[in-house]
Amino acid sequence: MFPANPYPSVHAAASTLCRRCLLQSLAARRPQYRPISTSFLEKQKEARKSWEARAKFIDDGKIPHLWDVFKDRGYIKDVAGTEEQIKKLMKRQRIGAYVGIDPTAPSLHVGHLLPLMPLFWMYIHGYRAISVVGGATAKVGDPSDRLKSRDPMTKAVMTMNTTKIHYQLKRIWLNVDAQAARFGYHKEPRIWSRALLNNSQWYNTLSFIEVVARLFKGMRLGPMLSRETVKRKMERGDGMSLDEFIYPLMQAWDWWHLFNKLGVVMQIGGSDQYGNIVSGVECIKYIRDNEPNPAEKLPDDLFHTPVGFTVPLLTDSSGAKFGKSSGNAVWLDQFMTSTFDLYGYFMRRPDADVENLLKLFTFLRLEDINQIMEQHNQDPSKRHAQHALAYEVVALTHGLEEAVNVQNRHRGLFSKGGSSVVSSFPKDRASTANLASAFQVDIKLPESLILGKSISRILYAAGLADSTSDASRLTQHQGAYVGGAPGQPAATNKGMAYGELTFTPIKSWFTKDTKNFLIDGKLLILRRGKHFVRVIEMVSDKEWEASGMMYPGEPGTGKVRLLRDALLRAAQEKNLEVGDPVLSKKLLDGAEAMYKGKKGSPSWKMLTETQHIQNNRAREILQKSLRYFHESGPRSAQEKTAAIDEVLEKARLDIEATVAGAPKYKKWD
Repeated sequence: MFPANPYPSVHAAASTLCRRCLLQSLAARRPQYRPISTSFLEKQKEARKSWEARAKFIDDGKIPHLWDVFKDRGYIKDVAGTEEQIKKLMKRQRIGAYVGIDPTAPSLHVGHLLPLMPLFWMYIHGYRAISVVGGATAKVGDPSDRLKSRDPMTKAVMTMNTTKIHYQLKRIWLNVDAQAARFGYHKEPRIWSRALLNNSQWYNTLSFIEVVARLFKGMRLGPMLSRETVKRKMERGDGMSLDEFIYPLMQAWDWWHLFNKLGVVMQIGGSDQYGNIVSGVECIKYIRDNEPNPAEKLPDDLFHTPVGFTVPLLTDSSGAKFGKSSGNAVWLDQFMTSTFDLYGYFMRRPDADVENLLKLFTFLRLEDINQIMEQHNQDPSKRHAQHALAYEVVALTHGLEEAVNVQNRHRGLFSKGGSSVVSSFPKDRASTANLASAFQVDIKLPESLILGKSISRILYAAGLADSTSDASRLTQHQGAYVGGAPGQPAATNKGMAYGELTFTPIKSWFTKDTKNFLIDGKLLILRRGKHFVRVIEMVSDKEWEASGMMYPGEPGTGKVRLLRDALLRAAQEKNLEVGDPVLSKKLLDGAEAMYKGKKGSPSWKMLTETQHIQNNRAREILQKSLRYFHESGPRSAQEKTAAIDEVLEKARLDIEATVAGAPKYKKWD
């Protein structure tokens, strides 16, 4: 018997790989090493030395302990662990802390800021700070302090909420950096550390049996059934489903993942989260102490023991809980609560509450707050403290520039008009996160556009490009992104994983491939730059037509088309003859003047600049359209001139009525 051929033919088996795929496969199996530079190690060494020096300053009473600052400002309500343990831990180590937020609504509200504020304080004092969007846990919904189960959310709604809250948190974190510099906290590279995560990142790849074996096995039903949330909902509410019952364990697994991978020892939560935090502490201790691999077993010491605390309950003037469930939320999305109204909400806070709110919602030093209150008490009618509070909150959530503008409007220096709205990607200024907050995330576009036109036209219609040509250049240079599975071609892209927010660069693809990126068959997510995002809901053409809305590049809605149609209607009413070259030129000149218009002209104020075309092309289109005017009418030149003036005026009024009457870009222009 002959030995097997050591070099089989490439045609021998259907599974044979080509040379390029084989090399990629071998490279994927090769261990990946990430070199660490000596400069990084030196920086880490310097950070440890500075932390030790800081601890000595705290012991000597030269600087306050951050935990004492939290107590002085009123951030501490309930504590999981002991205060002595937490103070010792925070003094000796740069611990990590996190706050989790489930995307059960399309926006953050003021109540979410309260647990985030101590996290921000820890960040600017050198601790690791992590905010987690609960893309996985929101599918269940936290039953804490609820008698009725949450309504289930569709995949499209979940994706919309996750996207909007992700970019709101991203903007606020950038504003925290600006606020820190403003108040004298200078960012230390590689020492100040923050992250914005989504728990779907680990839940979507997590084996269920791993959670059962490592966590569920050590939990006893007795203590879980004795929790106040469980008893209230079972006795007085609509009962408790199994997914709601294990929600605290899901939140605990989040904490364990962060604890094990990123060294997050502390959790901060709202006033209703104390039970979940205590449950998380117990779960982490159990998993830590029952690690099956001796090489990965963590010690039971100060630095590997989880702790946490909750912040006080935020209530309104009537004492009612403040939040979306109570129906009195003040949103941080300016399309749901304008910055003018957000500022006005804090302006209406009672004098008795304003000092406490200044401590909770601002980075002002306590000495500065005392001075503000002294000045306020000299003449409370001027509401000096309320102005300071409202200014700081708007600066944190929407940026300093917007805070100055809205404060001026409230002080009566300017009109009380709404905040400026950005309808398209900026060409003449930086595309900052705060500018993007005025760019409405959620819009609607018709099915005929989404499924029947190129991605370049969709980008243009969504306000992410100046024209279809600009959009084509973007796709060629991969300057725009679509929500989908990274690295997969458009023709076979499986879309985003449920609960996650991932993007892949847009490349030119066939029109039929756009449907692969639709979520629930109706939601398309596009992004340009870091902050400008559109979540597009696809609606039927019939619904779009009934809405009366328009989008850039929509057939029959360009500026020159509107003018042409208005001129035709006006001239037909007058039976105007334009065979006379002189009068025809006068009519054409008048039409061209109307087309050019002035910036802010009433006729075109609702139309974006992207709907304009070059003047010479506009003149050519208008000239062709004027050939079809009626051949009968007034005979004298004077009568014809007067008729032309009437036609132009009638066309102008017609355009103004058309533009003003149609809700173009209904919300987002």
